[in-house]
Order: sequence, then C-alpha cells, then structure tokens
Amino acid sequence: MDNNYLVCKGVKFGSMHDEDAFFEWIKKIKCIQSFEGARDELYLDLISDRLEDLELRDIIALFRRYKVDMAQLKRFLTEDNKRWFFDNKRAYWYKKVFGK
Repeated sequence: MDNNYLVCKGVKFGSMHDEDAFFEWIKKIKCIQSFEGARDELYLDLISDRLEDLELRDIIALFRRYKVDMAQLKRFLTEDNKRWFFDNKRAYWYKKVFGK
C-alpha cells in the first residue's frame, strides 16, 4: 500500500453520534486529504508523509480514542519532533507507537 495512507481497522463506535464525531474529526485534520472504506477498514489518504506537529498530535489522539493501531505512526518520527514524540517515554502513546 502507498506510504501516504493510514489504516483504521475495525473501529467501534459507541453510538451514531460517536461515529459522526469520528468522521468530523478526520475532516478537521488538514493533512488528511480524503478517506475511503472497504469492509472493516478505513483508509486515510495523507497529503504528505511529513506531518506538522499539531496534525500528528491530532492523529495520535484520534487513534487512541478509537483504538486504532498506533504502531503505524512511528514512521512519522523526525529529528524535529523526536523530543516530544519519541524521547518522552512516559507519553500515553509511547508504547503503542514504539513498543517497549
């Protein structure tokens, strides 16, 4: 699959409004150009493989909230975001993104 995609597999929603909120949130993240689904997978098409810090933080929060596989986010580690994204081993996302 193209490197500019993120995959949301088997996302569970608590209610119809929860599902609406999920898609509204996706639409607000500027680096997400479009999305499409197939079966139980939703593909987020990214404009670039370089994300701004705020965009990455929004995706981290979205993935945490909806229990999407966060390990796919480790490819967005850069020298510019290393300090807050990787070096902060107490961050709630650290183990889910980078493992132990």
